[in-house]
Amino acid sequence: MEKSRQVWDNPLQFVFACISYAVGLGNVWRFPYLCQMYGGGGFLIPYLIMLIVEGMPLMYLELAVGQHMRQGSIGAWKSISPYLSGVGIASVVVSFFLSMYYNVINGWAFWYLFHSFQDPLPWSHCPLNSNLTGYVEECEKSSPTQYFWYRETINISSSISESGSIQWEQAVCLILAWFVVYLCIIRGTESTGKVVYVTASLPYLVLIIYLVRGLTLHGAVNGLAYMFTPKLEQLANLKAWVDAATQIFFSLGLGFGTLIAFASYNEPDNNCEKHAIIVSLINSGTSIFASIVTFSIYGFKATFNYESCLSKVMLLLTNTFDLEEDAITPDNLDDMKSYLNTTYPQEYATIFPQIKNCSLESELDTAVQGTGLAFIVYTEAIKNMEVSQIWSVLYFVMLLTLGIGSMLGNTAAILTPMTDSKFLSKHLPKEVISGIVCFVSCIIGILFTMESGSYWFDIFNDYAATLALLLIVLVETVAICYFYGIKRFEKDLQAMIGHKPSWYWKIMWCFTSPLVIISLFIFYITDYIRKGTLQYHAWDATEGRLVTKDYPTEALVVIGLLVASSIACIPVAAIVTFIRTRLKRQVSPDLRL
Repeated sequence: MEKSRQVWDNPLQFVFACISYAVGLGNVWRFPYLCQMYGGGGFLIPYLIMLIVEGMPLMYLELAVGQHMRQGSIGAWKSISPYLSGVGIASVVVSFFLSMYYNVINGWAFWYLFHSFQDPLPWSHCPLNSNLTGYVEECEKSSPTQYFWYRETINISSSISESGSIQWEQAVCLILAWFVVYLCIIRGTESTGKVVYVTASLPYLVLIIYLVRGLTLHGAVNGLAYMFTPKLEQLANLKAWVDAATQIFFSLGLGFGTLIAFASYNEPDNNCEKHAIIVSLINSGTSIFASIVTFSIYGFKATFNYESCLSKVMLLLTNTFDLEEDAITPDNLDDMKSYLNTTYPQEYATIFPQIKNCSLESELDTAVQGTGLAFIVYTEAIKNMEVSQIWSVLYFVMLLTLGIGSMLGNTAAILTPMTDSKFLSKHLPKEVISGIVCFVSCIIGILFTMESGSYWFDIFNDYAATLALLLIVLVETVAICYFYGIKRFEKDLQAMIGHKPSWYWKIMWCFTSPLVIISLFIFYITDYIRKGTLQYHAWDATEGRLVTKDYPTEALVVIGLLVASSIACIPVAAIVTFIRTRLKRQVSPDLRL
C-alpha cells in the first residue's frame, strides 16, 4: 500500500495544505468577535496559553499518527487498536455533517461576488416599494445591508417551523461551489497540492491590501484603540478561557480527521513536529493579523455611523428651530440640546422621539460574529469606501479562497478513508468516489437554501461538531498515551523524525491537554443544562430586527441526533469489535475439532 500511495510533491506543499485548511473563516469572523467580547488585547493572554497547552500538542499528535500509520482516520485508529475504529468513523461522520452545510457559505460568497460588479452596490440603498412612492418598509426599519442579506440573499422565513421554498439562485450558487471543490479534489493530492498554493497564499495578499486601505480610513484608529486596550479584569472570566480554548481547538481543525489524512501522504521521515509548530503559529498569527484588519474596518464603520447619526440630529434641530447652518456642531451639540429644550420645551418635546443618542462607544461595543460580520458588517463598511466595487470583489474572493481551502481539507477527511478501502478502490476510481461524495453533500446542502435554511445552518454549525470533536480528541489522546503506550509512541516518533519528543510534549499529551478537553466537555454539558430550552434568533420582518425564540420539538430532535450519531460511533464500534472477537474465539475451537 505504501508503494502505491500518493505523496505530496514536497514538504512545503504539505504545510500549505495544512495552512489552507486551518486558516479559515473562523480566523476572520470568530476571533475578532472574541477579542471584542473579552477585552481586546487582554484576550490574547488566555488564547496564547491555550495554544501552548492544547493547540500545538494535539496537532502534533494527529500529524504523527497519520504520518506513521499512512492511512486515513478510520484505518489509522483501527491499526492502533480494532476497538478504536469508531474514533475514525466518528471523525468521518462529523466531517460529513460539516460538508453538508459549510459549502453553503461559499455559495453565499459567490452570490455576493457576482453582485459586487454592480454600481452602486445592491446593498448600499433600499429598494423602492411596489407603488414607487417610497422605500420598502422592512429595509427602512433595518438597514440596506441587513435587508439585502435577510431578504434578497437568503429570503429568510419568520421561524424555523416555516420551511418555505428553495431559493434557486442560492441553490445554483451552492452547485457552483461544489463544482469548484470537485475540480480541486478530483485527482487527490495531485490536484489538491497545486490548489493549496493559491488558497493558502491569496487570503494573505488580500488581507495585506485591506490592511493598507483600512489604516488610511477615517476612524480606523478608533477601532484599533478599542482592540488593543486590554481589559485585564476579563482574565478572571472563566468564559474567556473556555472560548480561548475552544477557538484554538476548532481553528486548527482537530478531531475532523483532516490532519491525519493530510499527514498520511507524507514521506515517513517528514519532520511533523516542526510542521505542527509552524502551522499552529501561522494560524494564530493570522487570527491576530485578521483582527487588526477587521478592527480598522470596524472603526471606520462605527465612526461613519456615529458621525452620520450626529449629522442627522444636527440637521433635525437646525431645520426645526430655524437656526443658522453652523450654529450646531458636534462639540456643542449637548449644550444646544439642553438650551433648546429649556427655551422651546413644546417644540423640543415634539421632535424628541426622533433625536437619537449618538455614541461612538456603543457603536464599537456592538459585537457581531459569523455570517453577521461577514455579510452585514463588512458589506456596510465596504459600501462607504471609494470605488467600493473593487473592495467588495477583493473581500469576497478572499472569503471564497478561505472557504474552499477549508473544504479541501474537510473532503480529504472523508475521501481518504474511503479511497483507503480496498473494496471501494477496487470497484470505483477515486474520481468517481470524489464525485459521489460531492454530489450527495450538494443535494443535502440544497435544504439549507430554503427560506428556513439559515436556521438549520445555525443548528449544524452550533451542535454538529462541538461535543463530538471534544470526545474524539480526548479518546485519541488517552488511547495514544495509555493504551498504545507513550513509550511506544516515542519510539515511533524517533524512527520518523530522528529524536524522541521532549518532556513538554509528553506532559501535554499525558496530562494537561486531556484535562483541558475534559474541562471543556464538562463546561458545555453544564452550560446546555443550565440554559434549559435551547433558543435561536429569528428575523422579524415587521420590526426589521432579530428576535429570540425557543427551538420547536423537531429542531431539538435534530440537535439530539446530530450530537448522538457521531458520538455513538465510538462505543458502538468498540462493542461490535468485542462481540466479533468473542464469536471468533468460540468458533475457533470447533474448527480445530
